[in-house]
Amino acid sequence: MRLAGRAAEQVRPLTLTRHYTKYAEGSVLVEFGDTKVLCTATIEEGIPRFLKGKGQGWITAEYGMLPRSTHSRNAREAAKGKQGGRTLEIQRLIARSLRAAVDLQQLGEYTIIIDCDVLQADGGTRTAAISGASVALADALEKAVIKKKLKKIR
Repeated sequence: MRLAGRAAEQVRPLTLTRHYTKYAEGSVLVEFGDTKVLCTATIEEGIPRFLKGKGQGWITAEYGMLPRSTHSRNAREAAKGKQGGRTLEIQRLIARSLRAAVDLQQLGEYTIIIDCDVLQADGGTRTAAISGASVALADALEKAVIKKKLKKIR
């Protein structure tokens, strides 16, 4: 039996609330038990310089934890002037996971920026972020197709 009262083989309750924010092309509030992560997807024209002339888009990700997402306050990494190794690796993991799931050739010269903000951390923030980011990305791509920014993405 776990501290929260769940059996060892029992999964946490899972909730994905789509279209959570008003302005992002895609947004999802992910709740894995007491872990809560807000994920948004933004589509912007342009690509990184290293992709110029290659006829493909790009997906990048940012990840952060609110100062009181844990039991004790942690200073914002931006206030420290640099991101920690853990944060950078999680950002890379999210972005690589999503790039592996999308045909970047079909994005044209657009960049999709994924933002994942941990509101409350109680374990599983990486998997919650990747899950939420993938749904936010799918919603953003669907919106871009509807607005005729992109052709249907397979």
